[in-house]
Amino acid sequence: MATYTQGTVTPHNPFSAESAAQQLRKAMKGLGTDEKAIIDVLASHTNHQRLEIALSFKTQFGKDLRDELKSEISGNFLNLCLALLEIPVNYDAKEIKNAIKGAGTDEGALIEILSSRSNAQIMSIKTTYKTLFKSDIEKDIMSDTSGHFKRFLVSQLAAGRMEDVTVDGALADREAKELFEAGANKVGTDESCFNRILSLRSYPQLLATFNAYRKNHGKEIDDAIKTETSGYLEDGYLSVVKLARNVPAYFAERLHNCMKGAGTKESTLNRVIVTRSEIDMVQIKSEFQRMYGKSLASFIKGDTGGDYERLLLALIKEK
Repeated sequence: MATYTQGTVTPHNPFSAESAAQQLRKAMKGLGTDEKAIIDVLASHTNHQRLEIALSFKTQFGKDLRDELKSEISGNFLNLCLALLEIPVNYDAKEIKNAIKGAGTDEGALIEILSSRSNAQIMSIKTTYKTLFKSDIEKDIMSDTSGHFKRFLVSQLAAGRMEDVTVDGALADREAKELFEAGANKVGTDESCFNRILSLRSYPQLLATFNAYRKNHGKEIDDAIKTETSGYLEDGYLSVVKLARNVPAYFAERLHNCMKGAGTKESTLNRVIVTRSEIDMVQIKSEFQRMYGKSLASFIKGDTGGDYERLLLALIKEK
């Protein structure tokens, strides 16, 4: 598991919110739009700096930067620009809302966000969701999902995951045995046991449990999960396993899956690039190359185009 991570988007230095806002104003003033200038500004500043730029834009010109962008650009390029101007917790809350509103549910988005955020982030998402949508996130998710998968998501929402890094070897052995008894060693599956352990334990503790499972029971926990569960519950459990083992590899797989085959799932592509660009995108790019034998940039170039492609590439520091 990577102990050192690095983003591709780093603070712009020297930073002037005033001058960056002026660059954006110039890019959108008069006839035509200078999309390259918009890309240059948004991709070269951190989220915190972009929010300051948006505030300076409003102060200097009496206009909302988001509204100005909406009047000048459109489509996937606009959606990505707007995502870059969101407060991270607001973005997560809105992405969860988008995943459950209307017909159909984006289960993958729910799993990704709720399984990969810290307890503190989950608590903030719950509060922000209530503020933005005047609705309870847990009730909304429960009404849109069912069965053991619903219970898995509610457990993730409880934000009860241990966050200490002290690993208890005896606990790992004991819980590896519990997982074995709840799945491979019985007829049927005790999903509540899997749910409890996968939702409560810190990722280092889970890693020790998975290693104990392999050592004591001669098989990987992944194989047991695939044998004992199916559908979105299986996806949820496997996501926790992957995150415990290697966070950048998990997100590299998310990026690969949203671009492979026909069509692109832009919502996933945008969310992973936006939310990881300041955290571990350097490692995600490296894992992507290792896992798929091709660069993340080559996939983006093959799956997107125009200014949208150029902004994505700028955010991962590729051309």
